Amino acid sequence: MTHLVAMAIVITTTLAGCGVETATTAATVAAARKQELEQGKKQLDQVKQRIETAMEESRQRSRRTEAASQ
Repeated sequence: MTHLVAMAIVITTTLAGCGVETATTAATVAAARKQELEQGKKQLDQVKQRIETAMEESRQRSRRTEAASQ
């Protein structure tokens, strides 16, 4: 009977350890995904800003060209 109790304790401890490892891994993956999303958003914002700048420069060139042709 003592061996059964000892074996049950070992099995329970082992399975509990797996659960902790799984939870830790999930938390680590979630943190990595969050960081990837934040970096992606930052890059998207930078690209939007570059596009807006390019469009404004294009409008200014068009106005200058239009003004020079009059």
